[in-house]
Amino acid sequence: MSNLQTTYYKTPIGIAKIEGDENGIQSISVFDEDTSAAFSSSKEIPSCLQNCVTQLDEYFAGKRTDFDLQLNPQGTTFQQSVWNELLNISFGRTRTYLEQTKQLGDVKAIRAVASANGKNPIWIVIPCHRVVGSDGSLTGYAGGIWRKKWLLEHESGAKQQTLF
Repeated sequence: MSNLQTTYYKTPIGIAKIEGDENGIQSISVFDEDTSAAFSSSKEIPSCLQNCVTQLDEYFAGKRTDFDLQLNPQGTTFQQSVWNELLNISFGRTRTYLEQTKQLGDVKAIRAVASANGKNPIWIVIPCHRVVGSDGSLTGYAGGIWRKKWLLEHESGAKQQTLF
């Protein structure tokens, strides 16, 4: 039986909530609103989440370009296929929604693919922030367009400021 664990982690662009268990990371989400009460009550990082926190630290410090975590996102078979395809977008690269649908084999599914991207439960690690509009515009990001821009600039080597 699963025993879902939770921890909070302060990033340069908000407080992340990480959930998972011995089967892997189920979700990483980020919050705009003040979650300092939850953050301060998260004293000890559960052992099943420690590696995730360490790798996120390395990512934000500019020392990690790939994640090596056991993932266990919950979603439909179609959503899982879309999220798995996102894992093929390399650090520092982008792909358009149309290119992503072509990789999945059905260009007519562009809206469904975009919707699945928006439901990605594992922020940053499954890199939906690397998907852009056909004209290169920063469209559609559940964490906010400003975070998408920050992450893409971080991955391009641009100097970033901590915003939280």
